This record gives sequence, structure tokens and C-alpha cells, in this order.
Amino acid sequence: MAGLTRGDLGDLNLFRVIARVGGFRRAALELDVSPSALSHALRGLETRLGVRLFNRTNRAVTLTEAGADLLARLEAGFGAIEEGLEALNRYRGKPAGRLRLNVLTDAARLVLGPALSGFLAEYPEVKLEVVVQDDFVDIVGEGFDAGIRFGGRVPEEMIAVPIGGDIRWVMVASPGYLEGAPPLEHPSDLAAHHCIGLRMGTGAIYHWEVERGPEHQVVDVAWSVVLSETALALAMAETDGGIAYCQEGLVARQLAAGTLVEILPEWSSPGPGFHVYYSSRRQVPEALRALIAFLRDRSTSQATKTSTAT
Repeated sequence: MAGLTRGDLGDLNLFRVIARVGGFRRAALELDVSPSALSHALRGLETRLGVRLFNRTNRAVTLTEAGADLLARLEAGFGAIEEGLEALNRYRGKPAGRLRLNVLTDAARLVLGPALSGFLAEYPEVKLEVVVQDDFVDIVGEGFDAGIRFGGRVPEEMIAVPIGGDIRWVMVASPGYLEGAPPLEHPSDLAAHHCIGLRMGTGAIYHWEVERGPEHQVVDVAWSVVLSETALALAMAETDGGIAYCQEGLVARQLAAGTLVEILPEWSSPGPGFHVYYSSRRQVPEALRALIAFLRDRSTSQATKTSTAT
């Protein structure tokens, strides 16, 4: 190639995305283009370069040796370009640019959802994309700037910043279920009840942790059903389906309305709150710094209101 054109740079970036996500369909969805247009652009790039960058089969797309070598060099080059563009934010009045987040379902509902409108009103030049996903993902490999998870579940190589206090975990059930159910005076009594299990994004079933003062127990029962979403577990609990275990904030409305009641409240358990986490090896986007500050300020404000009300 005699020299890079604007089209070449665009096609090289398309190549990076295809390589990162591992296929044309996923890349097309992320880039909001058709798979055929993406395939056509890549074939044009390969023709101009004179080498094949991908091995294509009906089931997979893998890098050729030439493609892998090119990708390694492009990552450094495009990384420098992205850092240069990000550095311009220091000269702006407010941060701008695209910010991609991977967020747990519970964090989306309790933390991010109530804050998004306010954040985007304050920072209108930030283009935010949020993927709500409980499966554990490599946020760097998947092209995210940051993620939100519970404090105790952030990968060690990441920087984690708390955006709220500890969370109170509670057990809840409907009055209708409890009316005809066996007595509940101790966690050991849960063995005689319909307990709704929850499978986490890691694939493991979460075993309820309960504590009372110095006493700490892990509840492991024969689950009446195992679900992969807290909202579904709570819907089942509200319709007399059994006992669910969740963060107190997720059931504040139901507890106030009386459709759910807390059981064994003296055995509720505190746990690490939500943390924003991001790579320690990359420049932190100014938009991400602004979002973290916004979420922390909002959490502090809510805590102050709660303490004043009580």
C-alpha cells in the first residue's frame, strides 16, 4: 500500500472489531452495519493488502498468521490514537466521547438506571452504551471501558472504586406462602421450605449467607427451583412460590406494600456494595471519571437523606 487513506483506516478498525469479537455477525451488531457490508469491506481490505487476514468457515472466523501479526501492531497504533483523542478532553469544558459499560442486572436496576438521566443531562457530549449482563466477561477483551460488579467479585488485576456502601441481603416471602408454611425460627428450618435458588453469571448456584452477631452460616438446601434472574425469583416469591434471597433495595417497594415480608430479619447479612472497575493498564477516560464521581456523589446524597429521615 502506497499510503493510508481514510477508507483504509476505517477498514482496519473494522478488522480490529471482527478479531476482538470473533465473528462477522457479532461485529456487525456492535458496529450497527450489515454482516454482508462488513464482509465486503474486509475482502476489499485483504485485496488491497494482498494477504488473507482471516480463515473463514461456516462455524468460525480465525486469524491467519498475517492477521494476528497485523492485529498486534494495530492495537498499539490505534491505542495511541485513542489515547491522543482522549487527552483532548482535558481541554474541553466537560468530557465527551463514547463510553461502554458492562453492568450486572442488579446494579443496572439499583444504581445505574436511576442515575442515567441525570448524568447524561449534565454531560450531554458523552455517548453512553450499557450492556446489562450477569455472565462474567473480560471487559478489556470485549471492548468495554469499565464494568460494575459487587466488590468481592472484581478481578484482581483491575482497579475497583466503590460507588456505594455495603448491601444488606435479606430473605423474603409472600404472606400467602408463609400462612400455610412450617414455622421459621432458625436458618436450619429453611430445609422444610420451598427455597428459590439463583445461578450466578459464573455458572455456580449461590448459597445464601446469613449471620446473626458472631454467628455465620451458609444455607445449602434442596432448592425447589433454580433460576438465573433475581427479578424472576422475586416474581415467583410474590406469587406464593417460596422464599427468595436478594438485596434489600430490590424489594423495598414490595416490603412497603406488604406483598413480600422479610423472614428471619435478625439473620440478614451485609455484603460488599457495587464497584466500578476498569483496567489498570489503560488510560482512564475522562467520561468514566465523571461517571464514577457522579455515582459516588449520588450515593452519598442518598445516604445522607436516609440518615436524616431516620
